[in-house]
Amino acid sequence: MLYTFYGDDFTGSTDVLEQLASNHVPAVLFLGSPSPRHLANFPHAQAIGIAGDSRSRSPQWMTENLPALFTTLKSFNAPINHYKVCSTFDSAPHIGSIGRAMEIGKEVFAPTFIPIVVAAPHLRRYVIFGNLFAEALNGEVLRIDLHPMAHHPVTPMREANLRLHLRSQTQLPIGLVDLLALRSGAAAGTLDDQLAAGSQAILFDGLDPHGPHQPTLTATGDLLWQRAQQSPLFSASSSGLTAALIPAWRSVGLIPATTPAPKHLQSPAPLLVVSGSCSVVTANQIQWALAHGFHGIAIDTARLLDPNTAAAERAHSLSAASASLASGQSTILYTALGPPAGTAQGDNLGIALGHLLRELLLATPTRRVLLCGGDTSSHATQQLGLYALTWSSRVQTGAPLCRASSDDPTLDGLELVLKGGQVGTADFFHAVHLA
Repeated sequence: MLYTFYGDDFTGSTDVLEQLASNHVPAVLFLGSPSPRHLANFPHAQAIGIAGDSRSRSPQWMTENLPALFTTLKSFNAPINHYKVCSTFDSAPHIGSIGRAMEIGKEVFAPTFIPIVVAAPHLRRYVIFGNLFAEALNGEVLRIDLHPMAHHPVTPMREANLRLHLRSQTQLPIGLVDLLALRSGAAAGTLDDQLAAGSQAILFDGLDPHGPHQPTLTATGDLLWQRAQQSPLFSASSSGLTAALIPAWRSVGLIPATTPAPKHLQSPAPLLVVSGSCSVVTANQIQWALAHGFHGIAIDTARLLDPNTAAAERAHSLSAASASLASGQSTILYTALGPPAGTAQGDNLGIALGHLLRELLLATPTRRVLLCGGDTSSHATQQLGLYALTWSSRVQTGAPLCRASSDDPTLDGLELVLKGGQVGTADFFHAVHLA
């Protein structure tokens, strides 16, 4: 066993799954603590993940639930144990607290320190002298407090200095290994100095992917893998941690030097899209798809969540989507085209969309589904009766095509893509259809 991880949302969990599986690391993502029977179905796994929804949960929920989940991961005795967070690092003291998750991880795993690797160059997310930058819709890279994520309806990112951002979530002292140390070969010494000074968690800068010229991510991966051989690590990081470790594993012969050839699956028709995302990126993708042959069905969120009207709204959406799919048309069920006018609905909306999606899957022959929205994907997927996901093929960075495992033969083998709000090009829906 090389690696275990818990994803604080489902979309990010599949990003890590792809990083591993596409680089010859047999990996499985469970949708809850795995039973012995389900584990036995994946005897060759070298990486085991559990997808969760702590990104949308309170610190109290974390206190009540994360210790058992972390203890399950600890039982696999992997050298790397990863609390996977989004590379936009959006979190708050009252919801999705990364700081509280770090404290619980420290209690369960007792690591010598907690690495924090947020930079994910493959997603165009960078950390420079402790400050987070991310690509915006127009391709421009912005400091996170100037990025659209600064206006996230639930966890706005208004502080780019990640150590300052975490200061409101935890009292753990946090050090920094910066670009200068990583590029000069002084990272190990800097890390030791930071730990000697009392830091219990260490943030690592990251600007470039692995490579021979400015390999900050490779330097981080090499250093952390060396330390993990001395004592298992618990890390609160984005999928940048996974990307950093791949070349380290290659360099010591744990995985092959080449990546596997991409799989080409038969494109099913039609594709079903269910979107609870309120990002501008997803809105543009919906509008592109509607202009290129997809059929759109707008869901009235207020009616879907009102107990007095929910049944009627669900029946209307089910009937319209079933008819559209039966005609062979790829279909989009969506709740928003951009930021909502009112308060974000969070888990209640995701759960309602999950129940609607399950009804559609049981009533139609649809076998490829795209779920849009980080919170939506997390809560909706949990309503489908699945127990695990494995990687099938690449679509676009950060949102792979996965194969679902279920005890229900009707749902076993479902093809599923989980897309975060900020992920994908304008024609992403078309890419999923043709993957």
